[in-house]
Amino acid sequence: MALDEATTALLAQMAESGTKPLHEMTPEEARGLTAALGEMYGPGPDVHRAEMTSAPAPDGYAIPLHVLVPSERPRGVLVYYHGGGWVIGALPEFETLGRTLAVRTGCAVVLVDYRMAPENPYPAAVDDSWAALRWVDEHVEDIAGARVPLVVAGDSAGGNLAAIVAHRARDTGGPALAMQVLVYPVTDCNLDNETYRDPENQTLLTKESMAWFWDLYAPEHAMRQNPDACPSKADDLSGLPPAVVLLAEHDVLRQEGQEYADALAGAGVPVQSLVFDGQMHGFFTMVNVLPGSEAGIAYVAEAVDRQLTAQPA
Repeated sequence: MALDEATTALLAQMAESGTKPLHEMTPEEARGLTAALGEMYGPGPDVHRAEMTSAPAPDGYAIPLHVLVPSERPRGVLVYYHGGGWVIGALPEFETLGRTLAVRTGCAVVLVDYRMAPENPYPAAVDDSWAALRWVDEHVEDIAGARVPLVVAGDSAGGNLAAIVAHRARDTGGPALAMQVLVYPVTDCNLDNETYRDPENQTLLTKESMAWFWDLYAPEHAMRQNPDACPSKADDLSGLPPAVVLLAEHDVLRQEGQEYADALAGAGVPVQSLVFDGQMHGFFTMVNVLPGSEAGIAYVAEAVDRQLTAQPA
């Protein structure tokens, strides 16, 4: 189906403002665009506790974390990696989403401010994401007041990172993950499949902008064949935590996201996936702007509730 009215209106507004395509911007210009979009989302719901902290990276860098705790006794801790092609995005732009997810899921949400390209190319984002997850696992009781289930989640490039740290957790014997939530994740580096070629999918994220992101993040094509860059390249997907995969109909990443969900299911991983009709890449994070965001958040909240009810601490 066609893009919904709210999305069409937003894209028209951006076109009228003279906003350049992402791939024609510098990283600094692109970061300014997402900051401006973030200002549209509003403050988000109140939470019981909100605090900034940090996790140590192997090289001594302190990875900023924003901890959002919805109640005195959250039922889980959800580690969230934001999207932005490993190049753009900042914690303030995702605070409204983080607060909303915390309240809707009943889980403490930890937003991870991993280092980004081109200043810090692959594998910096992966290493920071893994270090942050290990730190959260060691501090679950401090965050939630008890040993509660641990969930990883992310959108777009953040979905890529969530999938990758789920692989690392399996391969290294922990942390134990209750589930992984992958929102239109980057799982492959093939820019020539059906959804990349479809002109109706060239919205906020286009084939050209995705090529721009990859060139800044992993400029050597050989890097992209590593499962730590493209989780679909892993030889074995068995034994990974249950997955919720949320996709957008009008998204260049839809085919690779669906193929990854299908591959997980084929490896025996419990998978729940849904394509949101009439939505474009980025809709999930546009809280209070696009109605599709509310539908996507409700879908994730229901899935988390089912999983944590079936798999309590």
